[in-house]
Amino acid sequence: MALQSLTDRVWDIVEKIGVGMLTTRFDEGLRARPVEARPDREGNAIYIVTDVRGLKDDEIAAAPEVCFIVVDAKDNAYLSITARASVTRDTAKATEIWKRTDDVWWPGGPSDPNVRVLRLDPQRAELWDGPASSAVAVFEFAKARLTGHKPNLGETRKTTVDMS
Repeated sequence: MALQSLTDRVWDIVEKIGVGMLTTRFDEGLRARPVEARPDREGNAIYIVTDVRGLKDDEIAAAPEVCFIVVDAKDNAYLSITARASVTRDTAKATEIWKRTDDVWWPGGPSDPNVRVLRLDPQRAELWDGPASSAVAVFEFAKARLTGHKPNLGETRKTTVDMS
């Protein structure tokens, strides 16, 4: 697959799924939490509305390298994005990427004093694309259990994509 097609595949998954797990580093190890991505394909960035009262700000300031994981179970695609992160108090950007559901967390809207914008600048993506559907996987696992042979789930491809 051509590099542009792979890059498009990465962005397609992030745009389609929207929610993923963001992993940051802290003194005692790694911490992951679910976040809702606001991808900007043209700007090669992923934005996330976040809260200053969380621990992400300090963790990112100390170690800006993060990992963002997205899983598209329906298409059997697994995506791991390594990125450099930054956190800002950017009311204009928050307004631009704001969704109505954000009002549940921040009743003051994008200008709420606790709102922060997390920007991920993707450096590299690792993509595992598996062709087996759920029905095929169930059949293959059942067959493997009966026969003692490994399940044939088709070729699973891991591709590394330079996103910088």
